[in-house]
Amino acid sequence: MDLLDPSSLNLTSIRYALIRQEDTIIFKLIERAQFPLNPTIYKLPSDGGVSIPGFEGSFLDFLIFKSEETHALVRRYESPDELPFTKPASRLPSPILKPLSYPPLIHDPDKRVNVNDQIMQFYLQQIVPALTSKASGVVAGDSAAAGTGTSTADVGAGAGVPDGDRGEASENYGSAAVADLEALQALSRRIHYGKFVAEVKYLSDKANMTALIKAKDVAAIEESITNRTVEAQVLARLARKAAAYGRDPAQDACTPAPTSTTTPAAADAKVDVDTVVRMYRDYVIPLTKKVEVDYLLQRLEYE
Repeated sequence: MDLLDPSSLNLTSIRYALIRQEDTIIFKLIERAQFPLNPTIYKLPSDGGVSIPGFEGSFLDFLIFKSEETHALVRRYESPDELPFTKPASRLPSPILKPLSYPPLIHDPDKRVNVNDQIMQFYLQQIVPALTSKASGVVAGDSAAAGTGTSTADVGAGAGVPDGDRGEASENYGSAAVADLEALQALSRRIHYGKFVAEVKYLSDKANMTALIKAKDVAAIEESITNRTVEAQVLARLARKAAAYGRDPAQDACTPAPTSTTTPAAADAKVDVDTVVRMYRDYVIPLTKKVEVDYLLQRLEYE
């Protein structure tokens, strides 16, 4: 989707972009799955995390902040589809490149519609433990990181670590955190694309949407933007992709490629298909809807 081209604001372009982003997200999850959980990278120094001079947050917080500092310099967060995890965003430097003139495809100039805290929470508490363990564990607990303002999960506390965890591998701290960062960025971009979806739906049924927004009827707005058939198609496509991408094509070439109903054995898979599908079903799709609803509720301010 060309964000500099006003004509790209249509469901066809958006759906194509979202399908491409599925590929990116799956490959980022495959990358993270190869490393152990390494809960130390999510802990504050006071709780046994990595101590970083002059920085009070976790190792992952530090990596996010320093990465976003660099990306801000090259105007990444000037783009309407990119939101940093650093809070407040004003802590990031101004770009060194000349600004681009983006057409007003969406109307959220201050990027008030932002669910990055929720993305961080579900990713660290639910997805990483499942990716890095033979058992799909559920981890509870989170703490506010003083370094960036992001929400980080204390995923290494006692019984919170799922069965089958491969333990600590300090030599992989950097690699695991980089994989986390890239997965989080991809998930944030995908979920906040809901603003573009919401804008198209608003423009296509302006009278009805305006009435629902004025009434602040959240349930009716959510129902109006929901397409359960498309959601089912997305989940089925994800299952096929995750099964195919997570399989070595050179391994057992005579065996048919897995489908959404026949997945490879866990020992052969690079990523757990059920985890990928569950992540979209329970988190990505609901949070995208939240972004759409929140965006629509403030949309009339720009009429």
